[in-house]
Amino acid sequence: MKNSLIRFSLLALVIALAVGTVNAQTTKRTSKKRTTKKTNTSKNNANTAAVTPAVDTTKKPANIEPDIVLDTPLKSLRNDASIERTLIKDRTPLAYQYIREDDAVYRQRVWREIDVHEKMNLPFSYSATEDNGNQRFIMILLNAIKSGEITAFDPQNDRFTTPYTFKDIATSLVGKPHVIQIPDFAKDPDGSKGLTKDTTIMDVFNAESIERYWIKEEWVFDKQTSRMYARILGIAPLKTLINSDGSFRAVLPIFWVYYPDLRPMLAKFEAYNGKNFGARMSWEELFESRMFASRIIKSTMDNPGDKYIGEYIKDPILALLEGDDIKDKIFNYEQDLWSY
Repeated sequence: MKNSLIRFSLLALVIALAVGTVNAQTTKRTSKKRTTKKTNTSKNNANTAAVTPAVDTTKKPANIEPDIVLDTPLKSLRNDASIERTLIKDRTPLAYQYIREDDAVYRQRVWREIDVHEKMNLPFSYSATEDNGNQRFIMILLNAIKSGEITAFDPQNDRFTTPYTFKDIATSLVGKPHVIQIPDFAKDPDGSKGLTKDTTIMDVFNAESIERYWIKEEWVFDKQTSRMYARILGIAPLKTLINSDGSFRAVLPIFWVYYPDLRPMLAKFEAYNGKNFGARMSWEELFESRMFASRIIKSTMDNPGDKYIGEYIKDPILALLEGDDIKDKIFNYEQDLWSY
């Protein structure tokens, strides 16, 4: 009996030692796994911190682009005339007479300048507002360019090689916005502290400052029809440069527009007629009928240096007479072909 108790005690001791060893191994494995998970989590957090870019929370000033504010045309809600005016909406320009290259036996290019202050050119400065907007010629062009109806071209090249955006035109006319200091009445109501704040100023476009236009045209004699044709190629409004003392310095084109692209749009606008408001012609008819006064400032006739008349004739009266002489030579070419 005593030997049986000793054996049972030894067996119980062995079983207890075995169970303790197993528990110790299980606890060790669990601790390793938990440590590994914590390490991986810390690594992931480190990688996330490295990948996430830093965010700039400072307030940046608004980027204001140069622009020209154009009024939105307001249409009359009632018939603003004593008659129903529907013909202007349906007007389309007549197609040009086709001229074969072989039949164009004589060609000369001429550049003209239109001054809106001349009596015959008053329609260019007519400032009334109608259903299709402001009736000044410069406003008609700017509205058509901003809406994408026509394309403007670089003023430095009158061959229509580089498109010119409305932003470029606005920069040329009103300049870029600039920042000035003004009193900060919100923080300093009475101005005793002298506090100031930044404010962005943008100049306003003045349509009255556009006083001249250039026209590029070509005179062609067609031997098939025995007729001289005048075809306008481009129109450019000009801005006037003033010296510091207020005297006139020069004029520069703002942009060029291709006249054949402009014709359908100009047919929808009526030009001012001070003699009879009911007999107004469209702008397209005005240009095709040559109902404007101008002076020649450049031509391809006897001009191998491709210079403006003002570059080789400084006297303004003599330059005007030179332009008239060029006009007479073109006219005489056609007249000398006939025998009476």
